[in-house]
Amino acid sequence: MRTSAGRPGRALSPQHYTRASMNVLGIESSCDETGVALVSVSGPAVPTLRAHALHSQIQMHQAYGGVVPELASRDHIRRVIPLARQVLAESGAALADIDVVAFTRGPGLAGALLVGAGVACALAAALGKPTLGVHHLEGHLLSPFLSADAPEFPFIALLVSGGHTQLMRVDGVGRYELLGETIDDAAGEAFDKSAKLMGLGYPGGPALSALARQGRPDAYALPRPLLHSGNLDFSFAGLKTAVMLQHRKLGEQPSAQQLADLAASTQAAIVDVLVKKSLNALKASGLRRLVVSGGVGANAELRAQLNSAAQRRGLRVHYPELELCTDNGAMIALAAAMRLQSGAGVARSDYAFDVRPRWPLDQIDV
Repeated sequence: MRTSAGRPGRALSPQHYTRASMNVLGIESSCDETGVALVSVSGPAVPTLRAHALHSQIQMHQAYGGVVPELASRDHIRRVIPLARQVLAESGAALADIDVVAFTRGPGLAGALLVGAGVACALAAALGKPTLGVHHLEGHLLSPFLSADAPEFPFIALLVSGGHTQLMRVDGVGRYELLGETIDDAAGEAFDKSAKLMGLGYPGGPALSALARQGRPDAYALPRPLLHSGNLDFSFAGLKTAVMLQHRKLGEQPSAQQLADLAASTQAAIVDVLVKKSLNALKASGLRRLVVSGGVGANAELRAQLNSAAQRRGLRVHYPELELCTDNGAMIALAAAMRLQSGAGVARSDYAFDVRPRWPLDQIDV
């Protein structure tokens, strides 16, 4: 999809921003969260987050058991401008202080992406400032750089969310090598779909994790798909089926403890696969630094298992701050700023934009 304001434009050299201070406003609208943030850059230093605001649509979608794309798009329209005003007020910045407006170009829901892209380009045109479309997954990959314990390149990244489960080697901004990915359901889908089977509602992942704290992780023998496959790919569809069959065995009215045990066993299976595949990726690459990002990266059991394994092996593990694990504008502003800093991205002032609902990370420069 492509829309143009019909005026000729010029590309602005990223070197221009490397030598000076820069404020980047980021807008995220790929799915069911509307996020806006402002980051500041000074020379080669890691960008700093000045303010961010986020609205989640979870309550709106709960009645439907999942995200309704049309409702998501309409809600983004209502939220994005008030959130931008909030960010500017909290940061103490004015519209005139914005140097670049960044937005999520993809992947995501087409209608939702168009809202963020349209608002970003309209705002930039009004201010006479350039725009930069950002890959949603790159935002997640780089989000730990905003944490108190920021990583250093190179590292192995475990990108794990509701729609993606991937292991990547990251040598720098824009320098990504895919090592393995899910061949069916992502880890987040396995959490959510298993929770739905147990009647835990939407979104199911956090509810399942909370219930798992009351159960025994070894109560039920659930499969660990592809754990010994010899590669770094993932598969969670078979686990979901196993959870369904085990739930049926419990009868129509399982006890609270049986459900807690099933939740704990399900979480243990998912976490076990994620941890061991991540360790295998580190071993195969010879690297000793792991970055975990995406919504599932907030899972307490996953963090505990990875931290324990890292301590035993002398490895380093980095995470985003918990509030930045979900989709957010801060990661979009950060990714844009780091692309401009490194010369991997070019901001443009032609105010034409397109969105890419399907956009593999290895085609990020296409």
